[in-house]
Amino acid sequence: MWPRRILLRLARQAMLAPSLVAIDYWLVAIEKGRAHAAAEGISNVSWQIGDIQAIDHPNATFDTVFSCETIEHVPDPRRAVAELARVLKPGGRLFLTTPNYFGPFGLYRAYLRLRRRRFTEVGQPINQLTMIPRNLRWIRRTGLIPKEVAGEGHYLLLPGREPRRIEWLDLSFLKWFAMHSLMVA
Repeated sequence: MWPRRILLRLARQAMLAPSLVAIDYWLVAIEKGRAHAAAEGISNVSWQIGDIQAIDHPNATFDTVFSCETIEHVPDPRRAVAELARVLKPGGRLFLTTPNYFGPFGLYRAYLRLRRRRFTEVGQPINQLTMIPRNLRWIRRTGLIPKEVAGEGHYLLLPGREPRRIEWLDLSFLKWFAMHSLMVA
C-alpha cells in the first residue's frame, strides 16, 4: 500500500504535473486509492485499471513514471519495464522499486527451491526473482540510462525467527545485497 501513499503525497505537494495517472490491475486497489485521495482532498489523479505489460497510453506520454513493487508480480517483468520506458517522454525519469533477491532473501529462495518448496508472498500468486543486476539489464535494454541505484534493508535471517533488520548495514557499498532496491533511469 505504500506506493499509493507516495503518489498521494506527490499529488499533495504538486511535485509533478498538475495531473497524475494512477494505474493498477486490481479494481480494489483503484477504489482504495480513489477513496484515500478523496479523503485527503486530492482531485488531480486519474485512476485507471490497466496492465503494466500493455499500458493503454501512447508512446512518450508521461514526464515521470513510478513503478513501486510491481514488476515482480507480473508474468513478464522485462516486458513491463519496456512498457514503462515506452510511455516515458524523452528526457523523462523512471523510478523503479522492487525487492532485491541478490542477498540473503535470494539465498532463502534458493534454499526453498532445493527443498522443493515454493517461495510465496502472502496473497501474491506471482513472485518473480528480481535483483539489482537483472533490473539494470532490463532498464538498459529499453535504451534508458540508469542514473541512480539505491538499496535498503539488510536482515539477519535465523531459522524459526522473524528476520531482524540491521540498519547500520544500509550503506551505499552494500546496496547490492539489500532487500529493497530503487533505480532511477
